[in-house]
Amino acid sequence: MAEQTPLDRFRTVLTGASRAIAHEPEVELAFTADAPVAAGKHLKVPMPARSLPPEQVAEARGFADGFALKLRHHNAALHVKAAPAEAVARAVYDAAEQARVEALGSRAMAGVKANLTHALEMRMRSDPITRARSREEVPLSTAVGLMVRERLTGQAAPEVAEAGLAMVRDWIEQKGGADLDALALLADDQAAFQKLATQLLEDLELTEGDLAPDSADDGGDEDEGQDQEESEGEEGDDQSSGAEGQQDARGEPDDGETGEGEQSMADEDMLSDMDAEADGEGEEGMMPVRPNRPLSDFSPQFDYKAWTTRFDEVIEATDLCDEDELGRLRAYLDQQLVHLQGAVTKLANRLQRRLMAQQNRSWDFDQEEGLLDAARLARVVINPTHSLSYKIERDTDFRDTVVSLLIDNSGSMRGRPISIAAISADIMARTLERCGVKTEILGFTTRAWKGGQSREDWLAAGRTPMPGRLNDLRHIVYKKADEPWRRAKKSLGLMMREGLLKENIDGEALLWAHNRIVNRPEERRILMVISDGAPVDDSTLSVNSGSYLEKHLRQVIHWIENRSSVELIAIGIGHDVTRYYQKAVTIMDAEQLGGTMVEQLAGLFDTD
Repeated sequence: MAEQTPLDRFRTVLTGASRAIAHEPEVELAFTADAPVAAGKHLKVPMPARSLPPEQVAEARGFADGFALKLRHHNAALHVKAAPAEAVARAVYDAAEQARVEALGSRAMAGVKANLTHALEMRMRSDPITRARSREEVPLSTAVGLMVRERLTGQAAPEVAEAGLAMVRDWIEQKGGADLDALALLADDQAAFQKLATQLLEDLELTEGDLAPDSADDGGDEDEGQDQEESEGEEGDDQSSGAEGQQDARGEPDDGETGEGEQSMADEDMLSDMDAEADGEGEEGMMPVRPNRPLSDFSPQFDYKAWTTRFDEVIEATDLCDEDELGRLRAYLDQQLVHLQGAVTKLANRLQRRLMAQQNRSWDFDQEEGLLDAARLARVVINPTHSLSYKIERDTDFRDTVVSLLIDNSGSMRGRPISIAAISADIMARTLERCGVKTEILGFTTRAWKGGQSREDWLAAGRTPMPGRLNDLRHIVYKKADEPWRRAKKSLGLMMREGLLKENIDGEALLWAHNRIVNRPEERRILMVISDGAPVDDSTLSVNSGSYLEKHLRQVIHWIENRSSVELIAIGIGHDVTRYYQKAVTIMDAEQLGGTMVEQLAGLFDTD
């Protein structure tokens, strides 16, 4: 047996320490060069150099301790059940919970306290609070998390964050100082702590008392019983939500960590994916959870704008990478989802049969004139003057149709969701093409994290207040409506490209897709949106109101549904979209996507 390297020995020791802290003997720990992340009992922490520099060792220990403490002290089901729906409120709520579980470890173990402090200092170096120049630019989630930590542990905020925290400290103390003092007494009781945390959110005017919508618990007692039964097995499921929300993280669990085979792991991964969605891909801690506010709450005078559109692009997939790379990406996609193609293809064939049945010719028999009915041939031979021996072909009422699939290409779709979305769109396009229904496949994301050139332009112009949308849009055409499927097949592999998926500005993407399809000559136009989160662009939300993108998306949806001839459908992956779209469905597992797309389209054609 080969002798272990110092790095291997350090990982072994760190794994043992994490298991001991979490009281979980099945915890597995690995190093990563990407963002630290936890999915269930699988932890990934920053990889130190081979020489094990003390600073990097302390950072890895800090992340490992934070993940382990959350496995031990955090009940994911309880946390999600009481979580608020508003984006900024959810970020603050998660930050307070992360501060609670880390405080429990800091109080009990001096070494853990030192490790967590070092990891926090590392995270703060890349947090927007260190770059804030005004109160509006300070992320409340970071500020409240630091103040909760102060109350629970007595530790001051890292020096690098003090200037930003000072901009909002007095306001937070004035509004919620009493709540913060009370939180220090409830660190050992998660239920009581989160109840008081929701009160803090109300006092900070981040919510209006209507927190996690009751509709999320429509299962009643049955769901509650299930939550209670699974709570022990899912204590670590929300790991990525709290830990990633406290850092400059954009990573999601790899496909290999999605819990293959056992139902318990599948349940854990579902919650992990939902929590990863809650964290979003943004580097400034915004939470991609749609506010559950009625449309009437938004002012009709709300004016959405973009700081600049000079850096936006509408680009074809073939222009983003060369032919050879597209071929490799497509082969990778096929290999990843070969076990799903059979099931989705069967569903697609069912859709094809239903559509073809509506398009098949039909006849009216026993007519006085028309084409001679072969079934009546003997009668005609015997008596040529016999009437009612003819048939007339009836005109089909199946309207010329085009379908546009608009796929969210945001970072939270990375991994299994984007793979299944790509293969489902691929099979759907192939099926509809056989039925004479043209299909367009589009994607939307941004060109950069943190605003890209648009933000640089805004900074150079002197930081104008409320600049509007502050990022560079990237709208991708994977397949044109008039393009045969065989020509566009490789293009769908682009969704597998590392680094493509960034942030998502849904309102403008929806308008773009609508404007493309509304100008089509087909009589019937169907637009299907597939997404797993709310509009999230940290650059925009850090300098505008927290609901800026949400308001615009709601207005666009309302306009299309009430003023446009385009039929709009939405499918939410792990995210409830039924409160926003009149025709919508929510699925909790990405593998349900193919079947759901088929059923939704089939239902549309059946009811037309």
